[in-house]
Order: sequence, then C-alpha cells, then structure tokens
Amino acid sequence: MTDLARSSSSSAPGQRPTKEGHLTAAMTFATAKRVLTQLRHDPRTIALMVLVPSVLMVMLRYVFNSAAMFSRVAPALLGFFPFLLMFLVTSITTLRERSSGTLERLLTTPMAKLDLLVGYALAFSVVAVVQVALAVAVSGWLGLDLAGAAWALVLVALLDALLGVALGLFASAYARTEFQAVQFMPVVVLPQLLVCGLFQPRPQMADGLRWFSNAMPLSYAVEALQRVAGSSSLDVTYVRGALVLAGSALVALGLAAATLPRRSP
Repeated sequence: MTDLARSSSSSAPGQRPTKEGHLTAAMTFATAKRVLTQLRHDPRTIALMVLVPSVLMVMLRYVFNSAAMFSRVAPALLGFFPFLLMFLVTSITTLRERSSGTLERLLTTPMAKLDLLVGYALAFSVVAVVQVALAVAVSGWLGLDLAGAAWALVLVALLDALLGVALGLFASAYARTEFQAVQFMPVVVLPQLLVCGLFQPRPQMADGLRWFSNAMPLSYAVEALQRVAGSSSLDVTYVRGALVLAGSALVALGLAAATLPRRSP
C-alpha cells in the first residue's frame, strides 16, 4: 500500500480546537472526502480491499469442490474476510497518517476527534459496501445456496466490515510502527475466529472459552450469518447479532476517540 497521508490540513492562525466531543457534518464529510480521494490514487489498496474477499471465496469454493460444503461454510467467512481486511487496512493507514504528522496537523484545526474518526469510518464504509456486495455476488455465482434473503447476509457482512474499521482505528492508537499494527491481528482477530463457532459449536467448548466466545462480537455475526443460510425467517438470533455488531462498532469508535491524542498548536 502507498501512503494515504500525502495531503493534510493546516490550522489558521489563532484558531483553537473545538470541544473533544463536538461532531460536525461538514468536518466529517470533508475528512471522508479526503480519504476517498487519496484511496482513488492508490489502486493497490483498492484492489486489496475490494477484490481479495471475492478471490478468497473463489478459492474456498474449489478447496471444498462441493457446492453443499461451500454453502455451509461460506456465509460465516463472508463476514470474517471483510472484518479482517478492513481491520488491517484501517489500522495501517491511520498509523501512517499519525506517524507522518497528518493527524496532529488536522487536530490543530477546529476539528473534533469524532469528526476525524467518523470521517475515516465513513470513507472506509463506502469501500466496504462495494467489497461486501461484490463478494456476495461472486459467492452466489459460485453456487452459494441461501435459505434467507441475500440482503440480510450483506447487512451482517457490512456490519462486520465496519467493526473491523472501528477496531483498526482503535488499535492504531497503540502501535508505533506498521509491524506493530500487523501484530495486533493475532490479538484482536484470530482469537475471535477460533471461538466464533465456525470450527466447533460454541456450546461444546470448554467453559472458559465459551464465556470468552459469548463476549466476542464475531460469535454473534457467525450466528446471524448461519441463520440466514439455514432459515428464510429473520428471528431474534439474527436481530441480536446485527445489534451486537453495530453496538460493538460504536463502542470501538468511541474508544478510538478517547485514545486519540490531541496536541494544540
């Protein structure tokens, strides 16, 4: 990936930062537009975020070489792959802007932390919509058989991607190098993958792991995705999964705002 932090905003003389929690639509959309403009000039990052999940679904289909097995496993992974990729790209991108001084310069303007972080989340959410829609479309072409509606699958997968964005923003506050940002993946992502119920039903896990699984948002995403795959009705399990993902993303975004340092000019 090339550096997304090539352009930045400088504070006007005498300006002072606004209140930490004050969120303004103009600042938020300006940040989102800046990030999207930079992404447009970075085709490798766009290809990574948009195409890789679809390519992985193609590989998965022919690893099993069975439409029935693919339909059993693919829904859960349609949520996991965007979660993983958006976490990596967001954490590394934010770290680069932090290390280049872009974030510090932006925060000396009348911009709240939430303006900045919500702008980042909004920009990457636009990419996530394309990413998830393409992956679901490719999976359908590969023979994915869903009992439920495709839009319900897209919604949960998109919420998974947004959670990855929010956690990536949060993790970037504790990394000092890109290597450290990548090191957070085994801490934040892989444990959730192991206990989410994809490899072993959660009720059959040891007590400690089952309790840990109950606290992880990816577990509820897998439940919701499996519900879409196996049932035509959206029951409380699906609604609970979607709400847990949305709530977890908001909490992670709030934590990212709380840990983002601000320096006055």
